[in-house]
Amino acid sequence: MVVSVAATGPGTDAEPVSSTFFASRYVREPLPRSVTVLTPLLATLRPHGAARVEKSPATPHHHHTNRTPRPQERTRSRARVSRATAAMVLSHASSFRDDTVACTFASRYVREQLPRYRMPERSIPKEAAYQIINDELMLDGNPRLNLASFVTTWMEPECDKLIMDSVNKNYVDMDEYPVTTELQNRCVNMIAHLFNAPIKEEETAVGVGTVGSSEAIMLAGLAFKRKWQNKRKEQGKPYDKPNIVTGANVQVCWEKFARYFEVELKEVKLSEGYYVMDPVKAVEMVDENTICVAAILGSTLTGEFEDVKKLNDLLVEKNKETGWNVPIHVDAASGGFIAPFLYPDLEWDFRLPLVKSINVSGHKYGLVYAGIGWVIWRSKEDLPEELIFHINYLGTDQPTFTLNFSKGSSQIIAQYYQLIRLGFEGYKNIMENCMENTVILRDGLEQTGRFEILSKDSGVPLVAFSLKDSSAFSVFDISENLRRFGWIVPAYTMPPNAEHVAVLRVVIREDFSRSFAERLVLNIVKVLHELDERATHAVKVASVAAAQTDDGVVAKKSVLEIQREIASRWRKEVDKKKTGPC
Repeated sequence: MVVSVAATGPGTDAEPVSSTFFASRYVREPLPRSVTVLTPLLATLRPHGAARVEKSPATPHHHHTNRTPRPQERTRSRARVSRATAAMVLSHASSFRDDTVACTFASRYVREQLPRYRMPERSIPKEAAYQIINDELMLDGNPRLNLASFVTTWMEPECDKLIMDSVNKNYVDMDEYPVTTELQNRCVNMIAHLFNAPIKEEETAVGVGTVGSSEAIMLAGLAFKRKWQNKRKEQGKPYDKPNIVTGANVQVCWEKFARYFEVELKEVKLSEGYYVMDPVKAVEMVDENTICVAAILGSTLTGEFEDVKKLNDLLVEKNKETGWNVPIHVDAASGGFIAPFLYPDLEWDFRLPLVKSINVSGHKYGLVYAGIGWVIWRSKEDLPEELIFHINYLGTDQPTFTLNFSKGSSQIIAQYYQLIRLGFEGYKNIMENCMENTVILRDGLEQTGRFEILSKDSGVPLVAFSLKDSSAFSVFDISENLRRFGWIVPAYTMPPNAEHVAVLRVVIREDFSRSFAERLVLNIVKVLHELDERATHAVKVASVAAAQTDDGVVAKKSVLEIQREIASRWRKEVDKKKTGPC
């Protein structure tokens, strides 16, 4: 392959092939536009050995003959070809060894180690850079088999194309990309109506797209804190000790909000068998410094919906008794795109008067790739104006209320695609299918007789389950062994007061099919059999846990010694079963 190598030796100023296209002199220097300058350039681009035929003033071109060139003419012709070849930078291969013409895996760029924590001194070909990175990424897990994540891992090819077509748009440039801004506003209004926001015909919804639910929660929390502070200032009361009431099952972003923005986090402890916030206990913890109570629509631990309506009713009564006005925020990161389609009669949203804001993750059951969340406020009065910034250095006055500035437009466009592509009917069908596959997986696990199902029949489509008997091995062993089949199934312990309960959790997404559910059950059963066999061997070794010393005294071995013996015995058993190359 010679067309990719430019001659860079003496007598030529050709650009090295390692330069990126937009850093090469061919783009930085102006190209000739006149014919007189273009003519000598074309002469240098003739193939090797093709001598230019010059017109002789004395001999018109139509009088050419096939006479044999004289020796002097042949010499001049070879000289001209030599000069043309020296200037030909696209088809001339350099004489020295250059790995850019070699196969990628035979080139020095792949065979030699690149620095990992410092920028390399020299450039490398784009093919080599791609291959090096692609090879490392192959060691990542398969996103489709990552059953730990709620985040979308598959979208239609048409939406993939829209994402790539808009990947170079910075959403914050609203004046430059007004249509993208309009699509975001449409998404906000569609989601607000889905959550039954009290919007009049001539009004638009109050909300914003975010990088995810974490940013959305930060913004909602800031709005609650600022409103509470303003009210306390008006009353002449201290405003330096705000708190927020949540369950201990909240996602870590709530802890981040409390720590970053100096708000006390008051958690309602969980108990075995009840893994969501108890509304009664939550209201008991409310005081005059509480900026809001956060309810979770779809617990990360078990997928269960908290009883937002009961919380609202209890809080209404307490507000009447105390004269406070403590509101509710609903963290619907997982359940916001599920409840409206599967449980339309469930009251959890803006139908409840104390619900002032709701966040939802578009990249979870909103069916968009990672990087999009939404926060919707009940009305303009619930978002303090002083939190909104107005900028004009991008062309026009632009209001902004985000924690970051620049961000991509792709996910916003993808969300709009899903909303109009699927509609209410499409989302409903997908959520129903997810729940059906959840039932199939749950039934398969129950039939093994080894697990206790902790997740409920309603809520987020997931299955959380624990071992009935953990004496021989734990859920962490099951999780580790399932990775051999490619499955990523998380194992974790419950929060304080229930931390002795360890569970496995499988999240059912749109791309988790029935065949996936059946295959997962088969693999879990196989792992159980292997762990049972391993435990049997461990018991045999442990039964010889005492050793006789030289003087006849029986001494008990230490735990470390026993563990080493068990590991050694099991390693020998595994080695016996190895067949073929490893």
